[in-house]
Amino acid sequence: MARIIDLRSDTVTTPSPEMRRAIAEAIVGDDVFEDDPTVQRLEQKTAEILGKEKALFVPSGTMANQISLRTLCQPGDEVICERGSHIVNYEVAGAAALSGIMLSPYDGQMGKIDVRQIENAIRPPNIHHPITKLVALENTHNRAGGLVLDLEYIGEVENIARSHSLSFYLDGARLWNAAVALNVTPKAIADHFDMVSVCFSKGLGAPVGSAISGSAESVIKARRIRKMLGGGMRQVGIIAAAALYALENNYGRLDKDHANAKRLADGLQSIDDISIDLNNVQTNIVVFEISMPVDRFLEKAAEKGLLVVPFGNNRVRAVPNLCTDDDDIPRAIDIISEVVSGN
Repeated sequence: MARIIDLRSDTVTTPSPEMRRAIAEAIVGDDVFEDDPTVQRLEQKTAEILGKEKALFVPSGTMANQISLRTLCQPGDEVICERGSHIVNYEVAGAAALSGIMLSPYDGQMGKIDVRQIENAIRPPNIHHPITKLVALENTHNRAGGLVLDLEYIGEVENIARSHSLSFYLDGARLWNAAVALNVTPKAIADHFDMVSVCFSKGLGAPVGSAISGSAESVIKARRIRKMLGGGMRQVGIIAAAALYALENNYGRLDKDHANAKRLADGLQSIDDISIDLNNVQTNIVVFEISMPVDRFLEKAAEKGLLVVPFGNNRVRAVPNLCTDDDDIPRAIDIISEVVSGN
């Protein structure tokens, strides 16, 4: 059977034999009672890497975001965020439905809202208005094509948030990729924020799991909210072991995914009927435009053994990942070329 090249996401990876061994050998306890030693190791290591007091293991990135928003806000509060962000587009209006929080999205460029726009969006006290409580950023920014928010920009937004006594939150599902691209430690990014979420099941290749990190007080509150939302887990060390293995062994190879994304983008640039901006390929995500119906493109590419996802009108996303072989990139380029040329 011909090999399927799966570039739909960095979430499609499967555990390696070594990761499966870590899962099988995990020492477990009851995490709701806070006595699962493997979870404790993962949370401690995550907090240390991010430079925070505590961390909390949760089932998914969406839950991490929703718990963080609820921890930092009250019902009726307002969150300033970028219109393309994950919390706006991919979380089923959870902030409103679960916590009574109003998201106020603003159009950004390359994942960034202009800092003057952020400052102008902060509402003065008024009985008719929601209370502006939080500014939320996403790094890397998925819908912007994996673009990186640089430390200078983050610092400027932080200064605005602090000057208005607002909380500052980072959806860092792909913070690991951002740190590699910026050649800084994850802590250098996380230092700017009150709370940060990170994902173990994207670039790091664990089968499931994310974490929230912040002050000890905020994580105590987050733990209670996690339980309220159904995220309290029992012998979850078998999952945490995979995340811990991923964190300890797979962070150092993320630059390979970035290099494969660059190789893919370079190859696509030379194909007629493909439009791509190489400047926008900064991490592991490649977004390109095609001149044929997306559904038709996806169907034909799948028939030839390549899986990618639609990303808007005439746009497609491909994400090299832990399971991408060296030979997969040139083959993917060939398949895309064949499909758009009608072969």
